[in-house]
Amino acid sequence: MDPRVAKLAKVLVNYSIALKPGDQFVLRTSPLAEELNLAIYEEAVKTGAHVLVQMSMPGAEELFYKYASDTQLDHISPVRKLITETFDASLYIEAEHNTRSLSGIDPTRMARARKAGAPLSKIAFERSARGELRWGLTVYPTHAMAQDADMNLADYREFVYGAGMLNDDDPVAFWKAEGVKQGKLVSWLKGREKAVLKGSNVDISLSIKERTFIPCDGKYNFPDGEIFTGPVEDSVNGWIRFRYPAIYDSQEITDIELWFEKGKVIKETASKNQELLTALLNTDAGSRYLGEWGIGTNYGIQRFTKNMLFDEKIGGTIHFAVGAGYPESGSKNESGLHWDMLCDMAESEITVDGDLFYKDGKPTI
Repeated sequence: MDPRVAKLAKVLVNYSIALKPGDQFVLRTSPLAEELNLAIYEEAVKTGAHVLVQMSMPGAEELFYKYASDTQLDHISPVRKLITETFDASLYIEAEHNTRSLSGIDPTRMARARKAGAPLSKIAFERSARGELRWGLTVYPTHAMAQDADMNLADYREFVYGAGMLNDDDPVAFWKAEGVKQGKLVSWLKGREKAVLKGSNVDISLSIKERTFIPCDGKYNFPDGEIFTGPVEDSVNGWIRFRYPAIYDSQEITDIELWFEKGKVIKETASKNQELLTALLNTDAGSRYLGEWGIGTNYGIQRFTKNMLFDEKIGGTIHFAVGAGYPESGSKNESGLHWDMLCDMAESEITVDGDLFYKDGKPTI
């Protein structure tokens, strides 16, 4: 085993989701991540937690969306419901065998299933905000994911473990220090009201009145590196262009542009997969409103890899998520959708209540 796999397992179990004796813990993963699965399972058992493993089958999701009836698309497993409502901790390991496996699926079928799951998503978001559910997301490098990133597997593995600071003797110390840096930005933004984003790819105004920016230091996503909030739902006005491709359930949508009026996306365009873009935005009543505005603070991530776990953290970018917001940020938007889109801020600035906060990809405070 690569020693960094064992180190990652220790960080995830003991720091990111902080398992305790008696915790009900679900590990959602793929057989492709076998060595990390076993390392996490070992660490979790050692904490005294009660571990449930949910193992996906590569290719099963494609078969489901291809052949499921409307009744099956609308069905919510009582097991999934029980886990969402009662478990203390959850960890998802992304290990893709084919990142384009859903490319031929009708997008309205995926949107229907996502809408059916909205009530459970709401429960998970609310339990997380109350501190009742600790959750985490990480990546195990595979050939498919390396190909998406235009790397060979060895180089992609180095990228993944390097982004998590797993080459350091004490990765947790690094992430705690990052939390301190992010805390300074969050403190400056506290109590402010109006943000204006202007640049070559954005001309947006929005309200953050009575909203909270959350620092992200490896407790939920790993690796991490952002601050985020939920904009006031009806406050967003203007235009934004996402120069980076947006990925949703294995399908790529390119050159997305969105126009907002009183918080709602009133017009959307894309050069590729416009139909999917529109179908997802029509998921439900909340899917045309923003649930999140995030600012990437990880300047150690230097390249776009078509995986939002890494890409939304890139220093010099922001991301908007249409759909559900995180209640701990103050967001009230509810949806079965939560979909991040990435915007390059290299030639842009952000002012907050008239004060310059960010310019050409970096905070100015």
